[in-house]
Amino acid sequence: MNSVSNNVIIGLGNTLMSDEGIGVLLLNELSKNKNYHKDTLFLDMGTSCFRCLHVIAGKKKAVFIDCAFMDKDPGTIVRFTPEDVKSEKVIYNQSLHEGDLLNTIELSKSLNECPDDIVIFGIQPEYIGEGTEISPSLKDNFHNFINTIKKEIK
Repeated sequence: MNSVSNNVIIGLGNTLMSDEGIGVLLLNELSKNKNYHKDTLFLDMGTSCFRCLHVIAGKKKAVFIDCAFMDKDPGTIVRFTPEDVKSEKVIYNQSLHEGDLLNTIELSKSLNECPDDIVIFGIQPEYIGEGTEISPSLKDNFHNFINTIKKEIK
């Protein structure tokens, strides 16, 4: 892990559960240009929100990318901060996320280790279930997702 990085981009998700893996897929694409972001650490945290606690400690900025149920059309991307939302996490017996991202961020704040600048990109899934392919709605919007996130990390 690059401890001198001031910024971290974290992809969350399970690539074996279709749209649930969008955060990891986007992170992989974004990290191909990491030479332009020498001050940024790109990390696939899989399904473990709680592991993010140590990764974001002491960083200036953290950007999270994950699928999120937001009552939007499938393929919609929304940028928000932890202050913009409250967690209403529902367990569907298909997501393997350990813990809750917003609760992990709150814990980081209580430890005085939380970055001042946290951005979360949520992507409304179309389908969560067994499979390694993302749904047509997410495929059609993939480059839009990349461009939206790139604007944030430049």
